[in-house]
Amino acid sequence: MSWVDFLLQPWTFFQLGILAILFLVSLFLSKYIEPPFEARARKLKVSKGTMRLIVAVLRRFEWILFIALAWGAFYILRATTWTSNSYLVSIGVSLASAWLIISVLSHVIRSRPIAKFVAIVGWSIAALSIIGLLDDVQLMLDQAAFSVGNFRISVLQVIQGTFLIVALLWLATATGNYADRRIADVPELAPSLKVLLGKIIKITLVIAALAVALSGVGIDLTALTVFSGAVGVGIGFGLQKVVSNFISGIIILLDKSIKPGDTISLGETFGWIRELRARFVSVVTRDGKEYLIPNEDLITQQVVNWSFSNDLIRLDVTFGVSYDANPHEVSKLAIDATRNLERISSQKSPVCWLTGFGDSSLDFVLRFWVSDPQNGLTNIRGKVMLALWDTFDENNINIPYPHREIIMKEGAPIRVEKGGG
Repeated sequence: MSWVDFLLQPWTFFQLGILAILFLVSLFLSKYIEPPFEARARKLKVSKGTMRLIVAVLRRFEWILFIALAWGAFYILRATTWTSNSYLVSIGVSLASAWLIISVLSHVIRSRPIAKFVAIVGWSIAALSIIGLLDDVQLMLDQAAFSVGNFRISVLQVIQGTFLIVALLWLATATGNYADRRIADVPELAPSLKVLLGKIIKITLVIAALAVALSGVGIDLTALTVFSGAVGVGIGFGLQKVVSNFISGIIILLDKSIKPGDTISLGETFGWIRELRARFVSVVTRDGKEYLIPNEDLITQQVVNWSFSNDLIRLDVTFGVSYDANPHEVSKLAIDATRNLERISSQKSPVCWLTGFGDSSLDFVLRFWVSDPQNGLTNIRGKVMLALWDTFDENNINIPYPHREIIMKEGAPIRVEKGGG
């Protein structure tokens, strides 16, 4: 019996009608059953990955109901009529089961475009296998090919290679991210060494994934030696800065000159390092701006690392008081006002020195230490100045305005001398 004759059979329309009705019933019931199940599931104390899979299953509750009802209809038809009269129902159940499994498992992939691509390709292969057309389609795609010298490329190879590359790259990236997280949890390793090991693992896994994918589709990697050499020369001239930044990043990680969390100054940029990348360093400033500084600049330019050997840094605040004040008392009051402020380090005591006799005031410099420069320097200076103002106001110590004295004297009398004639 041909496919046309099979499709025109009354039992064919009957089975299609059963499948359509069962799906509509499943869709209707899932609207009332799914929400309470999802609400209970979200209260479970499980990891985010597990919760994502549970929600993905519940969001497809209509397919679960449809598969259960269709299996019931299939066994009823098998028991009451000929086996051929339940063929389409069995195919429908198999296709729905394959779609449910593949669509749920694809949620493991965080990238939605890649997840959809994997789900569509995986279900297409499963569907062709279920209806028995996979071998015929593979043969047709393999025959659609062209040759370049001794190298033959077919549409089947392109599809297999694309799917294999996407799958292996995703696996390599996921494995690299997992290894990076595990390395970050090791307290014995320095922050820069953690970043370096994570990047080495990721790059190695990606290169290995590409090599395995190319070999998997029948491409001889040795045939690419000459081509890759020529391309490498061209890329080397065109991507000098990229390679320079990449090598500079490795040097930075190896010599541990900067690491995530350090507070640095580069030119007019002052902030703390949020992340080290292969090409650049992410520096976040106090006003929320994030600067992506090329690694090469951190190697070739002068960088001030405020927390290279330790986090303690010294800040200065200059001020002046009236000549009527006792400089010994002023120094003591300034130190006491600063010592009790939040963020002022207790490891080193503040000091206050008389630095000069100004035109209008006695000039002082107050020096104190902080251990968290990433939280800002201007704000702590402002708090210290306010504390000085309050302390001086309570103790009747004046901060004078600049003034000038102008002394005017009467001029000498003009003497007029007369000449002789």
